[in-house]
Amino acid sequence: MKVLVTGGCGFLGSHVCEMYRNRGDEVVCVDNMTKYEFSRSPYNVELARNYNWEYLKSIGVQLYKEDIRNREMLYQIAKGCDFIVHTAAQPAMTIAIENPELDFSTNVIGTYNVLETARKYDIPVVSCSTIHVYGNKINEKLKEGEKRFICTPETISESSPTLHGDVTPLHASKRTTEIYVDCFVDTYGVKAASFRLTGMYGPRQIGSEDHGWVANFAIKTVLGTQIKVYGPDKQVRDILYAKDAAEAFDAFYRRQVPGTYNVGGGPKNIISLREALEILSEITGKKQDIKYEPPRKGDLWYFVCDITKVKEKLNWEPKVSNYDGLKALVNWISENIVLFRR
Repeated sequence: MKVLVTGGCGFLGSHVCEMYRNRGDEVVCVDNMTKYEFSRSPYNVELARNYNWEYLKSIGVQLYKEDIRNREMLYQIAKGCDFIVHTAAQPAMTIAIENPELDFSTNVIGTYNVLETARKYDIPVVSCSTIHVYGNKINEKLKEGEKRFICTPETISESSPTLHGDVTPLHASKRTTEIYVDCFVDTYGVKAASFRLTGMYGPRQIGSEDHGWVANFAIKTVLGTQIKVYGPDKQVRDILYAKDAAEAFDAFYRRQVPGTYNVGGGPKNIISLREALEILSEITGKKQDIKYEPPRKGDLWYFVCDITKVKEKLNWEPKVSNYDGLKALVNWISENIVLFRR
């Protein structure tokens, strides 16, 4: 089997590449290796950005430094592939607001090019979306009754309304990609799915305040640097370990049931920001320097996936517990501390 992973040198993409290589499959990675997001962090930008490239190279992944906005390039590289996992994206809310053209061209045009490539060669494809498409109107409910949500969590299914609350360029671009996936399924018969991913974390995640909050908290706990919490620390998420997320893509390939799926930790993996911080402090044995800041535009304060559909249609569910996943993340950060110091 031959798999093309766009954005393969990113956090999630690297775990997909690793999973298929460990199974003996041929893996092709396309990544433009942009440093835009990394340059905003306090880390060692060159080492951090190149870490996954070097790792994937060492396990035999075919690497191409290319951009998904170049469709002719995708046509050439995808020929002969059996499956496309499309993880390349502009993922950060903050960057989307600051640079909507970058967000649009990467997420919308890039995804359209991937779908055209899948159609050209009749290749099944999964496109990564986000739970942010639901919007943040649920924040108002959290304000009304934090205890009710934490004690008796409400889950959000794929049939829930989208784009409720503040709509940012990231909301718009990611929801547009889902519509195009549906279009290519209905009009051209492409075997395609959109995965609404939530709260992913794990080794090889260079988290920052822009994106990857779990890793951001973990890195700063290990380093002993200040952690900023935007809004209340009672914000609740279901989080998903990266290896579990990678398995979800393969679950789609095996069953190839098109549609839109919530792919997250689900009710078993609920955690508040406060709980995450406390677990990280316990694992590392370090006291944290936490500073509370005003809420940011577009942020979600509460989200727990209903993952019933992905369980029933694709026979997938997460396996790694929050504690075990956070411990593995902390261990990786500690072993690669040089990445996080300029």
